[in-house]
Amino acid sequence: MTNRRIIIDTDPGLDDAPAILHALNCGRFEVLGLTTMAGNIGLDNTTRNAGRLLAAMGRSDIPVITGAAKPLARGVIDISDIHGSDGLHGLALPGPQAAPRPDAVALDGRFALAEPAGSVDIFAPGPLTNIAGLITRHPAAAARVGQIIAMGGAVDEPGNIGPRSEFNFATDPEAANIVLRAGRDLTLVPLDVTRKVRAGTAYMAALRGNPPGDIAADIIALYFGTGRESRPLHDPCVMLRRSTRACSDIEDRHLSVDLAGDPGALSPAADQPATKIALRVNAKGVLDLLAAGLTRT
Repeated sequence: MTNRRIIIDTDPGLDDAPAILHALNCGRFEVLGLTTMAGNIGLDNTTRNAGRLLAAMGRSDIPVITGAAKPLARGVIDISDIHGSDGLHGLALPGPQAAPRPDAVALDGRFALAEPAGSVDIFAPGPLTNIAGLITRHPAAAARVGQIIAMGGAVDEPGNIGPRSEFNFATDPEAANIVLRAGRDLTLVPLDVTRKVRAGTAYMAALRGNPPGDIAADIIALYFGTGRESRPLHDPCVMLRRSTRACSDIEDRHLSVDLAGDPGALSPAADQPATKIALRVNAKGVLDLLAAGLTRT
């Protein structure tokens, strides 16, 4: 079976890092590039961390391309208390081995136009700023992207940064609104799923034994913080959704994005295009698949 060709649009970040490591090591994907945006720790940090993860995996042949330095219409939400000032809480990794390239939106557009229509997917474990830029600046190219799979939103669950808003969507609700309204082949993996996929200390220990597993275990340990016994692994669910459809059931929902009262919150809206939403998950199956990808030799 031919590996799916993907671009990972990311803001690493402790939560994005295991997702990137899985995609690089699992053998299911051809990673064409890592595009970055500011996220919660700034574009310089997220771009550097993307390069560091590639260097640690011996994959500096994969380009890192810088994207949005801020959300479309508002300031950055700072949660460096979770991720540390550098985004990886001081984790020792080699430095980037190649300089990043500029303009992620333009590069995504070139990929989409150069490759057969539908043959390149975008995986988005971070805010949707770059993808919104692709849709608005290069609509013909955006229409040729295969699937967009994004971690974001909360549908029937409470939010994690506002009453009903999830962090990625709250960071750039205007971008989320553009992407949901565009009617592309979009699948959201919201908090309704990701909160159920939790790693504990035994799971973390079982990952150790090869470089990606060791790095992922170190990252999850840092992500625990003080006194926690487990953490939800939000962002790896993006990669695992594409790896096997058995991991979650999909429903079509018509949703709008709140831009004012609870920015990023999702509400039913019959006049909006349908979005595919993952709402149920076999958590053990997802964790097993993640571990298999990280420990593959």
